[in-house]
Amino acid sequence: MSIANHNNKILLSVLIPISILIYCLMMTALSRGMGESFGVFLLPLSSHFSWDRASVASIYSFYMVSLGLGSLISGVLFDRYGPKFNYMFGMGLLTIAYGLSGYLNSIWQFYIILSLFGGIGAAMVGVIPAQSLISRWFDKNLGSALSVAYAGQGLGVLILAPISQLSIDKYGWQISYNHAAIVFLLLFLLALLLPWKFIANGSANNPRKAINGKMSGGISLSDALKTKVFWGFFFIFGFTAIGIFGISLQVVAYLIYIGFSEVEAAFSFGIAGMLSFAGMAITGFAADRWPRHIVASVSYGLSFIGIIFLALLQIYPSKLFLFIFILGFGLSAGARGPIITTLMAKIFSGKGLASIYGASNLGQGLGAAIGAFLAGLLFDLTGDYNSGFIFCSVFTFLGALLFWMVPQIRNTKN
Repeated sequence: MSIANHNNKILLSVLIPISILIYCLMMTALSRGMGESFGVFLLPLSSHFSWDRASVASIYSFYMVSLGLGSLISGVLFDRYGPKFNYMFGMGLLTIAYGLSGYLNSIWQFYIILSLFGGIGAAMVGVIPAQSLISRWFDKNLGSALSVAYAGQGLGVLILAPISQLSIDKYGWQISYNHAAIVFLLLFLLALLLPWKFIANGSANNPRKAINGKMSGGISLSDALKTKVFWGFFFIFGFTAIGIFGISLQVVAYLIYIGFSEVEAAFSFGIAGMLSFAGMAITGFAADRWPRHIVASVSYGLSFIGIIFLALLQIYPSKLFLFIFILGFGLSAGARGPIITTLMAKIFSGKGLASIYGASNLGQGLGAAIGAFLAGLLFDLTGDYNSGFIFCSVFTFLGALLFWMVPQIRNTKN
């Protein structure tokens, strides 16, 4: 073999995994970013239809339930049919969801089109297939690679929350949703052109590679459901999501409520999203080097700092307190995800990985739905956000506690 051919093989062995990682990052960013930007649409929808806050928040709650259910469906379908089916089906659903959302006029229509189709569509192309694909292409520094893909959720909010706000201001919320549909239609067409058989197999020297797109070894979802560690992951996802999503959905409305402008509120939300992208990546790198339960605990500490200073803004609405909230909450929101994703890739590697990870994500979907709905309901009942802050803080603490209470989560080596 010539030196040139050898160098070309080395170059391809680097470029191909990175290209797949970038694709997974892009899919997660756009699909989840659009869904997480619902907080920007909350007030326009409430004003347009004269709906109370809890009613509008329930659309997002049902979206998160659908995302959780879709995570289970996504994992099972990925293990059975491979990545091409996931990405084609998911992009098709997202195109339909956002293409029709601008024409809806009742809550139940939003539940079906935006929440159900949008939630399942986002799950089909998000972190579930990304985890399985990336674990087949990366061996060393797997946690770092997974954290980059997982951080797409934060990157998506960073990009799409301010763009959505500007689009709503100029065109209205209906046309803004139609613009999103065009993007997903183009991504659907792109997915038609990709070499999925090659992508599905993974790197030849990776211990988690597939053969003809199929994995072997490991345990099934039904076996994983009998283990304590699976339920540890499930409830970490669930409790943490109650706390974090109960805060994040209300941030834009809360900042406007205490006197900040709509653009300032949306920009702050977007900056927090940018920092969550950085926080997830930093957490992934740190978790490859230090005990994961320690890294997770530090991230939970940042979440508490963020919530405390967000609450203090109603007493003293200073830019300093806003900055501390953005920094603490932004760096920690979603930061536990890459740690859990990496742990599950190591503990449950094999034929059932996508299904098992998808099932655990159902906990996140249910938790996010409960947190988002109850935070809105508590505001409607009390007229302020204080009870919501306390409620979210308690469940965030419970999520942190489980990292220490489940031995296999605490003791799994890097």
